[in-house]
Amino acid sequence: MEKPAILHMLTPGRNMSPFDVNMAIDAGFGHTPLYGDVSVGEVTALTHDAIFSRGPKGVSRTGIFIGGRDIEVADDMLRAAKAAMTPPFVVSVFADPSGAFTTAAAAVAALERALAGAGGFAGKNLLILGGTGPVGAAAAVLAVQLGARVRLASHASVERAKVTTDMIAAHYEAAVEPVCAGGSTKAGLVAEADVILASAKAGVQVLTGAELSGARRLLAAADLNAVPPEGIAGLGVLDDRKALGAASGRAVGIGALAVGQIKYQTQRRLFERMLEGTPVFIDFRDALQMAQTICRE
Repeated sequence: MEKPAILHMLTPGRNMSPFDVNMAIDAGFGHTPLYGDVSVGEVTALTHDAIFSRGPKGVSRTGIFIGGRDIEVADDMLRAAKAAMTPPFVVSVFADPSGAFTTAAAAVAALERALAGAGGFAGKNLLILGGTGPVGAAAAVLAVQLGARVRLASHASVERAKVTTDMIAAHYEAAVEPVCAGGSTKAGLVAEADVILASAKAGVQVLTGAELSGARRLLAAADLNAVPPEGIAGLGVLDDRKALGAASGRAVGIGALAVGQIKYQTQRRLFERMLEGTPVFIDFRDALQMAQTICRE
């Protein structure tokens, strides 16, 4: 009899996201035991307990998922789990803190598709508004890897943005410029942007209609806020490459649920990949490849 599929779900936080639990079960995992308040130092022992208890055949039906909120902590936990494997006892590991990796991958892939006629991200100026959270940080790294020049904005201060960009530089060796989008500085940033990603918290509008009208170079924008008011004025949650009222006259917009549909499929397929038998170690770069595949279908 085939052994049941078990996904050990680890998080440095108190609770695992119900969204991730639902996704894992719907993808085929029959059991999803949860482990909260897990530190990076505890990952090795937990991994050993997961891999040595089922035999070489059982490990193909075993996986580890890493949640939390901080992308650098999730990355450290993923590396620790990978280093703890002892062939043939190797299981798949998937890191997606706060869904940030798959959300960022979906947003970047959706914008890349919108930019297909303009050569993709290569050489483009990307402005990430409300970018100090995990989604903004992950999206910044992915866009840099695709050739974009990225500005990561905080509405509070450039110092707050710099905390995130310093982490990105140290952990991922990606150069991202910190900027403040508060007050009168935002207009200049928007005017110089070819691409805009709005990744502020729910219910916060980071780009008004008047500000959007000054986006003279804008080609594409995506909004990740599904809670009214919209993060980018005039961009509906279901809009997919809808014409925007930017000064460039060429801009298209992608709404939160349009991005969310890609994110959902990306996470679902990555969970399913963990059950295919060959061990995989999945982070936001792997999520981007999956999201790009979905956008090409």
